[in-house]
Amino acid sequence: MQSIDSRILSRIYGRGRGCVATPGDFLDLGSRQAVDLALHRLAKKGTLRRLARGLYDYPRVDADLGPLSPTTDAVVKALKGRDNILLQPSGGYAANQLGLSDQVPIRSFSSRTDRRAECSLASRSSCSNTPPPASWQPAGV
Repeated sequence: MQSIDSRILSRIYGRGRGCVATPGDFLDLGSRQAVDLALHRLAKKGTLRRLARGLYDYPRVDADLGPLSPTTDAVVKALKGRDNILLQPSGGYAANQLGLSDQVPIRSFSSRTDRRAECSLASRSSCSNTPPPASWQPAGV
């Protein structure tokens, strides 16, 4: 039988470099305490990198630059699963992703549904607590 560390590692290796994971992604492999301890050991060993409390990544490595920051999309996807929050792309970010604009926005996501003030990644502001207009309704709600 494989240890929980090796099972977590095999799942992370399957996702590939640049993936961002939370302990909740591995609760089917063991108890919360065992998963937390295994992720702590993997981060201490240097296999994973701890981005924030309960947020880990398997960093992409560049030959010249070393370990790279995860993409904003990967972090937002992990935060959506971890905190069960709704994050919507800002107008400039959405236009850039669709190829409609060359604008590179400072804030990538907005319209958080929880009351946390702000989240950041590598000193880049990635989301704000700007409430959506009253008439705005996200798809699927």
